[in-house]
Amino acid sequence: MFIAVLLLSFGVNAQSYKLNNEASSLLIDGTSNIHDWTIEAKNTSGNLTAEFDEGKLDEIDKLEFTVIVESLVSGKSGMDKNTYKALNTDKYKEITYKLKKVESIEEVSTKAYKVTTIGSLEIAGTKKDIKLNFNLKSESNHIILTGDYQFNMTEYGIEAPTAMFGTIKTGEKVTVKFETQFNK
Repeated sequence: MFIAVLLLSFGVNAQSYKLNNEASSLLIDGTSNIHDWTIEAKNTSGNLTAEFDEGKLDEIDKLEFTVIVESLVSGKSGMDKNTYKALNTDKYKEITYKLKKVESIEEVSTKAYKVTTIGSLEIAGTKKDIKLNFNLKSESNHIILTGDYQFNMTEYGIEAPTAMFGTIKTGEKVTVKFETQFNK
């Protein structure tokens, strides 16, 4: 009881949040020898647990994020089909990120922070630890994360998709841009 009173008096408060798919956006940008392209994730989910001390972000205990691979859409069915084939969606249905540790949290303004993390990103059955930097803005009932992450598809064993009998070739590097809203 004494410990509970002591913790309450310091104002430390752990809060759990769930990703709001409708209020969130995840885009994957890439290139080809013909034109640049963008794919949007339509089905995402995730959880975040953060600790606040007197209203200020103190720690992120949990951050998990999942994309249903066949919810990635470009607006072009042929491109979508090639994407699913490259990501082997028959076997791997999800892309996931799981936080391993927070390296730094820097307050940049009231309720706004720059966060550097290390986490595990799994794509098409290949899992790699990555450094992910993002901005975090906390409100009374939600948290918004924004950022981007660039990687080479070959690092995950993905052969860059081609089309038209190999005459259209996708570049190996892609950039993931996200703005995710987590609600209480």
